[in-house]
Amino acid sequence: MRATNPANKTSAILEAASRGKYGVLAAIAYNVEQLTALTQAAESCRSPLILQLFPSTLKQLPSLVWAASAACKAASVPISLHLDHAQDEEQIREIAAHLPFDSIMVDMSHYEHEENLRKTHELADLCHEHGITVEAESGRINGGEDGIADTGELEALFTTPSEVDDFLAVNIDFLAPSIGNIHGDYPPSGPQLQFDRLRSVGEHIRGKAHLVLHGTNDFSPGLIQQCVAAGVTKLNVNKLLLEVWSNHLRNHADDSIVKLIDGGIEILQKETEKWMRICGSAGKA
Repeated sequence: MRATNPANKTSAILEAASRGKYGVLAAIAYNVEQLTALTQAAESCRSPLILQLFPSTLKQLPSLVWAASAACKAASVPISLHLDHAQDEEQIREIAAHLPFDSIMVDMSHYEHEENLRKTHELADLCHEHGITVEAESGRINGGEDGIADTGELEALFTTPSEVDDFLAVNIDFLAPSIGNIHGDYPPSGPQLQFDRLRSVGEHIRGKAHLVLHGTNDFSPGLIQQCVAAGVTKLNVNKLLLEVWSNHLRNHADDSIVKLIDGGIEILQKETEKWMRICGSAGKA
């Protein structure tokens, strides 16, 4: 349970964001082209960035983690490497010992609360031994997206103050609460977040852990800024950024491969820069 760990890049990035009262994009990359666009956006905007990979990507593209690690080290702005939604205990043990992640989300939220806590505590201690900081999910955020288990068959559980205390006690560094946010797309009514609950969790963990928000599909710029004002420092983004990439591929499928890749990188870089300005991180590196 350490809100500040200067030796860890993700922790240092989020501590600076907490002091500066801005949010940092924690952006999923599925391939090296997206990785390139995200890091170029960070350089162009002079913004910190957290690059995120899914465990599924480590199996599909084993070399991508090394490309991402090299990009983090070569950058002139703070960029860290995070593993999102790690749900396989043995895989977490292997990754912590052998792969260059700065932080890992130990996601045991598909278990009941006590088992979630027990497993999270054990794995957090292991990660800390390797200098890796740990994120956990309190309550249960409903829904599913590519790369993580679908919890749609499980009841969403909103984060409570007692759950927050329980997770702080098991030595986590970053906390992702359940406040009405969902993984994947929202219904036509759009996101319905419980801001009183979010602010309460943020106040409760201040100085002890950093506040993370999952489930940002369909968010407006104003909603992102409300979350940052409520204390969120790490903003997990997937489709929010990558939809322009997907649309580009669909609309330009007949282009040459070189033109298709160049255009995709350019459009994703511009989209990422836009959201960096929205969350307030542009010019902070």
